[in-house]
Parts: sequence; C-alpha cells; structure tokens
Amino acid sequence: MAAEDAFAYALSSNQAWAGYKAHQNSDYFPKLASGQSPAILWLGCADSRCPETMILGLQPGDVFVHRNIANIISPTDINTSAVIEYAVRHLKVQHVVLCGHSGCGGAAAALSNDRVGGVLDTWLIPLKAVRNANKEELASIRDEKARAVRIAELNVEAGVKILMANMTIQDAIVERGLQVHGTFFDLGSGRVRDLGFGTAKGGHHNGLPGLAGDEVVRGKHAMLVFRTDGAGMQAR
Repeated sequence: MAAEDAFAYALSSNQAWAGYKAHQNSDYFPKLASGQSPAILWLGCADSRCPETMILGLQPGDVFVHRNIANIISPTDINTSAVIEYAVRHLKVQHVVLCGHSGCGGAAAALSNDRVGGVLDTWLIPLKAVRNANKEELASIRDEKARAVRIAELNVEAGVKILMANMTIQDAIVERGLQVHGTFFDLGSGRVRDLGFGTAKGGHHNGLPGLAGDEVVRGKHAMLVFRTDGAGMQAR
C-alpha cells in the first residue's frame, strides 16, 4: 500500500471505528471526553507492532503511555521524566509497567559494532552500556535472536532500577503502594511476560514495600490482574 493510500485508509478506518463505537454505546465518546483516570502507566518501545492498549486487551482511557526507541529509561531524559511525574503524581496511576519486546531493532543495533547514524547512536548509548556490562553473558549466547531477546530483558532490568530510583515513584510506593513492573512482550506469541523486576516480587524491592493481594485493571474484553507473584490476563 502506498504511503498516501495508507493515510487515507487510516482516516477512513477511523470514521468507521468511531461510528461503530458510538452505535454500540452512545455515551462512549462523551464519557471518554469527560476526563481520564488510567490505572497503568506503560513505558514501552515505539515499535509499530507493540500497541499497548491492544495487546493488553484494554480500552482508550485505561493506559497512560510513553514510548520511545528501545524503551530506554534515562534519568536525564526530561520527556520520560515529565510523563512519569504527571502519571504518578497527578493521575495517580496504580502501576508503572516497563515493557521490552522481541525483535527489537534497538536491541539489534546495540549488539552491533556498526553505527546507526545521527542522533540514534547517542540515544542508544544506555543500551550499549548494558551490552558492555553483560559482555560475557551475551557473547556466550550463540543464537542471534536469543541474544537480542536477552539484551532486551537486561535493558528492562536496567530501566526498572532507574525507575525505582526516581523520587516521584519512590514517594508513591511508600505513600500509596504504587507498583512497578518489568515485562517483556513476545511478538511471536502475543504474550506479555512478567520478568520479576520491580516492587511485586518477594514483597520488597530496594527496601521499599510491595503490595499484597490482587490488583485488577478491567477492560471491556479482558481483565489484567497484577498479583504479588506475577501478572496475568483473564478473558471476560
């Protein structure tokens, strides 16, 4: 499909979608326009195959979103920091979810010794640092796809550590039990896997208390259930 045709198709598809949703529920868009109260802040990759609301089985209004190349969390990135502060302090989300994925172009680039060019080389420096810090483990993995998956997982772990050091997040964990999760989306199966990084595993992380019991985020077609021993989805 040509680029212009793709844009025209997208606009036409939007009209059909909006009409369908309004026909299903006449209050859907007025309610959506009245405000937002999302339960989840999703920090993910800008990859076109990772649309967070869709893969979680949730709906518009359920997830506050920030995505960038290779889901890199940098403490000096004011864009990411602003999103975190607004979502945690003002929207008071219950969960912060950092998600990596298989087939990540940023992960492949970080494993390569070649330059990508332009600002992308600068952006990927934190991921290159993850590679250098885990050089022996990554070198021991012979399969290229498996190696790319592993560095993507390590990138999530590094990102969660930065999130756990964020003062806004730390305050929210102590004051109201905010949960932080490190996850991984497998493109080949469509499944999101909890990597066990963050607040939920073992009840404590970095000296900060975790939550007991289940936290449920309800969408129209499914429920995303966060537990102290992991997260899962239940169809409705």
